[in-house]
Amino acid sequence: MRVAALYDIHGNVFALEAALREVREAHVELIVVGGDVLPGPMPRETLACLMALDIPVRFIHGNGDRVVRAQLAGGDISEVPEGFREAIRWTAEQLDDTQRQLLSSWPPSYQVEISGLGEVLFCHATPRNDTECFTRVTAEHRLVPVFAAITAAVVVCGHTHMQFDRTVGTKRIVNAGSIGMPFAAPPGAYWLLLGPDVEMRRTSYDFAMAAERIRATAYPQAEALTVRYILNPPEEAESLQMFVGAELT
Repeated sequence: MRVAALYDIHGNVFALEAALREVREAHVELIVVGGDVLPGPMPRETLACLMALDIPVRFIHGNGDRVVRAQLAGGDISEVPEGFREAIRWTAEQLDDTQRQLLSSWPPSYQVEISGLGEVLFCHATPRNDTECFTRVTAEHRLVPVFAAITAAVVVCGHTHMQFDRTVGTKRIVNAGSIGMPFAAPPGAYWLLLGPDVEMRRTSYDFAMAAERIRATAYPQAEALTVRYILNPPEEAESLQMFVGAELT
């Protein structure tokens, strides 16, 4: 079985469509969408694209999806910094009833056997929750307790929007990167092709067109998304520094 892992799309339907073209060319048998489809500037279009796939797909939720779901239910979203709550509210308002129902059905993790890799666990951040942060440079002793009870040989995660492939104890831990909002240059849609090994992929697309179309939306974070993450993602060192203090302790 060949599996594509698509994480952290964040409503960037243009990046998603470009990555899906390469996914189809790779003849995958399953797509795992690893959370944080939302929030983002084109939530309806992004969900419609995923719902129309002619390839089997499994969804798990990320913290972004979960908070949008909480907003839809009239729940507490105080975990979101004040400056980002408007984007959560705006995203929730865009969804139709079918999309809201789909969002409410996503589990926190998914596990499947992949030829050449064995059992692979997909989670958004860590197996413990959807918000813990770690990177390729996080000290191993901090991560061993996180993955010690996991029986899968490989764990695929996202959340920090930077690809890596590292070992923690006996487990191989791979970050899929971000389709729509990468935290490391160069620009592109980052994803994984799994089976029989792990292949890190970056798909190029028309960044200028995407930026123009996203700026034309009413999404509250449109300008920051286009300038900071679509047209000119930061260097990895800058993003790694951003996570200092937020990593697992």
